[in-house]
Amino acid sequence: MHAEQSFREANLITLLVALVSALVCALVVTWWLSRRIQVPLEQLTQATTGMANGNYNVRVPQMGAGTEVDALAEAFNSMAHRLERTEDTRRRLLSDLAHEMGTPLSVLTVYVEGLQDGVTSWNSATSEVMDEQLGRLTRLVEDIDDVSRAEEGRIDLDISEVAVSELTNSSAAAFHEAFDAKGVSLLVENAEANQRVCVDRHRMAQVIDNLLSNALRHTPPGGLVNISIHSQDETSIVLAVRDTGEGLTPDQISHIFERFYRSDTARDREHGGSGIGLTISRALMEAQGGALNAKSQGIGHGCLFTLRLPRQAIR
Repeated sequence: MHAEQSFREANLITLLVALVSALVCALVVTWWLSRRIQVPLEQLTQATTGMANGNYNVRVPQMGAGTEVDALAEAFNSMAHRLERTEDTRRRLLSDLAHEMGTPLSVLTVYVEGLQDGVTSWNSATSEVMDEQLGRLTRLVEDIDDVSRAEEGRIDLDISEVAVSELTNSSAAAFHEAFDAKGVSLLVENAEANQRVCVDRHRMAQVIDNLLSNALRHTPPGGLVNISIHSQDETSIVLAVRDTGEGLTPDQISHIFERFYRSDTARDREHGGSGIGLTISRALMEAQGGALNAKSQGIGHGCLFTLRLPRQAIR
């Protein structure tokens, strides 16, 4: 009996020690896990609060709190980066809009005040200046409306089958005089001239004209702009516009299709560009089921713009 009683007491003591040990271990593990998750969540909360207050450059580090928490941190950082870029674009857009609209409005204000005060008389020169500045404002408004409607899919398209060579030849003919005046060569390669695509002829002319105008603006005298056509696959044709101009950095390439982005602000403003020609062009291409992309080997190596045109109309 004594041996049996001692055995039961030993088992009871062992069980109590095991339970206490298990409880202590569970508490320690629970505290460690809670701290491991609590700290990252507190950092995410602080970062989210900062972003809500307009601080879009806030980031959270990789916390090592598990795959799920690290994935959440990565998603938060990606969102913060996109919001930061969007905010930068918005500020630049407002600044550029103020500049683009401010210049013609200032000129119009001066002439109107001059006419009211009798300092200036209404003549052909005054009429020409007023028409030019009003036309500049009108083009800016139309450009903003075009890019908004194209990106939102609200633009009307007249899709028809057309030979790619017709598109390139008509645009090249319209620009030959401007290229000759600047001393830049324009070469059109129609090796696959009979290839046909389904696009809106007038909108495609607008896109190609934008690319040629952009290439002419950034190619110095003595340079070359080349237009070529080649088949990509059974569903699309590629039209490439390559220039030997200034070229772009990787950072500029990543922003070039954003609204009001300018790789050379002073030069573009001097020529009266609104800074959304390429944005409109990409939106128009996507609306027609195609694509527009840009490449550059860097400053001084020119640019390559590629248009992917669909052989069949989008449904």
